[in-house]
Amino acid sequence: MHINKIHSVRTIALVARKLGEDENWLAEIAIEMEPEDSLIWIYGPDHEDGVMAFSPFGVESLRNLIAMHRDEYK
Repeated sequence: MHINKIHSVRTIALVARKLGEDENWLAEIAIEMEPEDSLIWIYGPDHEDGVMAFSPFGVESLRNLIAMHRDEYK
């Protein structure tokens, strides 16, 4: 039996604040991520369309994407 080992996630708003990045820009680049990169969608009464969230591995994956996008503009 497969047991999911993700025990916590952070919303894109929290990740953006912690990384000092614009949330909308992060959302634009995070759309490239797959579930294997630990992008998780959270749904609830206040977020029926979903909100992006990331496991700790997902935050690292997002940091790699940020670096790649910044390198493209140099």
